[in-house]
Amino acid sequence: MTPAALAAGAAAVVAATLAARAWAKGRLRRAAWSVKRQFGDTIHPFKFTHRDTVRRDLLTDPEVAAAVAAHAASTSDSEARAWDKVREYVDEIVPSFSLLAYYRLGYGIARLLIQALYKVSVGYEAREELNAIPRSSAVVYLMNHRSNADYVAVAYVLTGEVAISYAVGEWARVWPLETLFKRFGSYFVRRGFREPLYHKVLERYIQLITRNGVPQGIFLEGGLSRDGLFREPKLGILDSIVRVKAEPGFDMPLTIIPVAINYDRVLEDRSLLRESQAPEERLGRVAQFREVAAYLLKVSARFLLRRARRYGRVCVNFGAPMRVDDWLAKNPGILLLPRHERLPHLKGLADEVMARIAAVMPVTGVALASAALLRQPGDTVTRAAWEAGMQALRDAMKDADAHVIGEERAIGAVLDRALVMLTLRHVVEETEEGYRVDRGQDLLLRYYANSIAHFLGAKPA
Repeated sequence: MTPAALAAGAAAVVAATLAARAWAKGRLRRAAWSVKRQFGDTIHPFKFTHRDTVRRDLLTDPEVAAAVAAHAASTSDSEARAWDKVREYVDEIVPSFSLLAYYRLGYGIARLLIQALYKVSVGYEAREELNAIPRSSAVVYLMNHRSNADYVAVAYVLTGEVAISYAVGEWARVWPLETLFKRFGSYFVRRGFREPLYHKVLERYIQLITRNGVPQGIFLEGGLSRDGLFREPKLGILDSIVRVKAEPGFDMPLTIIPVAINYDRVLEDRSLLRESQAPEERLGRVAQFREVAAYLLKVSARFLLRRARRYGRVCVNFGAPMRVDDWLAKNPGILLLPRHERLPHLKGLADEVMARIAAVMPVTGVALASAALLRQPGDTVTRAAWEAGMQALRDAMKDADAHVIGEERAIGAVLDRALVMLTLRHVVEETEEGYRVDRGQDLLLRYYANSIAHFLGAKPA
């Protein structure tokens, strides 16, 4: 082949490559515009701010610079090393939001997974109060934490209304989850990491997006419930958000929306319960791996054979919003106090939010059936006794203004739905006399009963 022919061939390859690249870019651009037309009103404009701009704002922040100097003075690190750490923390925390990733990939995955696993619903929302939130308000969704599926469930039910930036724990800092969460606009938080320099960088990022009105989703308990009960609220992120109100020139309203989430089945329930066991009683890593692998194999086989069952219902309820401005007006001067004096006051705000979350906690069928079953003595129970126990509890829940899922159904129908999960997991087995109860799984029953125990005004099961 002559040099001229080779050159012509190479030019054709280059031209074809450039044409393909231009076609791909055009297709992505058209897809982005399509998504923006469909969901543009749900996305805060600051999310489109280039990551390098956010990074520059943090690296030139005077409070970060002061923290670097303090770190260098109190440790063996030089200021240059301290700045290297800051850049590392900034790169770790700051997301790179992608419109297509959030709505085409993220929403697609959420819809596929959540609908395959659960029947999803919003059982209650304080619609009148939620509609009254000023459009100029910075909104923070504060939620209880039952499962890692919470991220998917809440994002799914809010699709079309708002795109949330989640605070995500270190559990998701593995490939490909880290990349996906960052493309979805979420930021990572190191739980239990005490270094003041890191916390200053994290705080200033949280305050930056709060100042710019980015809607955020925070799990106020800071971690998953291990026993079904509420955990004590963590105050660090909430403190960072609320203290924006003390910044000169910040006059945007700040609103908290309480969100309650409950399930008929939490995917990680047995693993969470094991964490409360003594170390010698827990499964080893190999045994845990085998258990997870067997579970995934079984679920995959059910899907392939079209015999898969959904795990009941996940319900997300939205309580009446709280205006942080009103709370601060009732507690003047709190934001001027030193941290060790400020946090006890802030706990009052966190406790009030947790009380609002508890008030709108969905009462699922499995939770109701579990609570009634725990009140039945012995290893067997008749259907009539079980239904009577559930009916008594449901009446008590209604008296406590609880939001009971399926309250319009006969109690027998509610029990039938709960039995799908309880028999599938071998908690109960149907007999001629009624049901045989595996009392070795009472801890699992308590886990679900504890999620609604606060409505009964008694000690948890």
